[in-house]
Amino acid sequence: MTQPADGSPVAAVAKAAGAASGGVSRAGLIGISLGVVAAGAAAGVAIERLTVGRSMRRRAREELDAAAPYGSLRGRPRTVAAPDGTELYVELDGTGWAEPAPEPAGEEGRHRRAWFTRRRGTGPVDRTGLPGLLGGTGALARADRRPGRAAAEAQPQLTVVFCHGYCLNQDSWHFQRAAFREGMRLVFWDHRSHGRSERSRSYLGGEPASIDQLGADLKAVLDAVAPEGPVVLVGHSMGGMTVMALADQHPELFRERVAGVGLVGTLAGDWNSVTLGLPPVGARLLRKLAPATVKLLGRQVELVEATRRFGADVAAVFYRRFSFGSKDVDPQVVRFAEQLLDATPIDVVAEFYPAFGLHDKKTALAALDGIPVLVLAGSEDLLTPPAHSEEIARALPGAELVVLPETGHLLMLERPEEVDRHLSELLHRAADHARAVPPPALRPDH
Repeated sequence: MTQPADGSPVAAVAKAAGAASGGVSRAGLIGISLGVVAAGAAAGVAIERLTVGRSMRRRAREELDAAAPYGSLRGRPRTVAAPDGTELYVELDGTGWAEPAPEPAGEEGRHRRAWFTRRRGTGPVDRTGLPGLLGGTGALARADRRPGRAAAEAQPQLTVVFCHGYCLNQDSWHFQRAAFREGMRLVFWDHRSHGRSERSRSYLGGEPASIDQLGADLKAVLDAVAPEGPVVLVGHSMGGMTVMALADQHPELFRERVAGVGLVGTLAGDWNSVTLGLPPVGARLLRKLAPATVKLLGRQVELVEATRRFGADVAAVFYRRFSFGSKDVDPQVVRFAEQLLDATPIDVVAEFYPAFGLHDKKTALAALDGIPVLVLAGSEDLLTPPAHSEEIARALPGAELVVLPETGHLLMLERPEEVDRHLSELLHRAADHARAVPPPALRPDH
């Protein structure tokens, strides 16, 4: 679900707890555990210490903010109107488009590319064998111009659409955007009320937010930027729920155009059964108090935002607890997650929180049967525990289930290499599926 730990309603609860303790931060609401970071000014070394003084932690954040280019990758901007008129912010990225987004020029571009490679510590993902469906101008496409590929190249190119989680925005896919740009057609978008998208007009008009509404938004995005050709849909947390909502509303789309689906740290229903790692008594109390608490905080925007600086240290504990599953997460990644969470206003957190308890798309999973599906989970995810991913995989016997050890809710930030590798494999299978299933216009019954 997206902006802090994506996802998750839990975050909202965590924030509520922070408020009760004396000072609440926007980010605290989101429940992504970031940890408190301190950095050495000269060496740039960061260590997690709850005992470090407040001024040192503040200086550490400032240093990390200045050093990390996370979230700096950009594509060609588009604005897409949702069914209710809400303007959704969309970016087209990758060199597979007819007019690919230009890379930063000069020293800035060189620095960003070198920095990214250094932080990853690994080479690019394996693209060998990916068909020309994935793009017509990049190296990925050129590598597949082998004998017998003419028919495949004549088909529409594959487009990969990324859907972020709750309280996050499209920048949460930073590593995947960087890894898959060459030769591919990528689409990133911000959910309504999130990131650079407009605040939901229907919600401001008195209509409750819903996952179904997000599914309709995704359809609007597809119609606007990828109206034809095979697509792969990748969703994290609330983004995965959005994909399920689209499947429920338009199962024919999955029969005719969707060549693959990636469901990352998400669930098909039963959100109210999630305990957030609490003992039974605590979980019951949380479920009882959280909805009213989040609703109340959502009505006290000015108060919550004015006090957020006092709750930053308390929120840090929740960040690390609910976002990551290991203790060796790069402090700059931790800080980046904190920034994503911090950018989500408390009233937006309150806007979407009730929708998760109503989300039930188990029957909609049937629309995904028969196409390549990757179900990816973190073993230590407290917001969307792996048991929910296992349930999705049972409903889709042909799906690939991968549970990453010592990994929390923000898989794509915590374990980018592993996530990228599995997504690369999904794209291989999706490309094969797209070749095997001809476009509707070329089928005998059309």
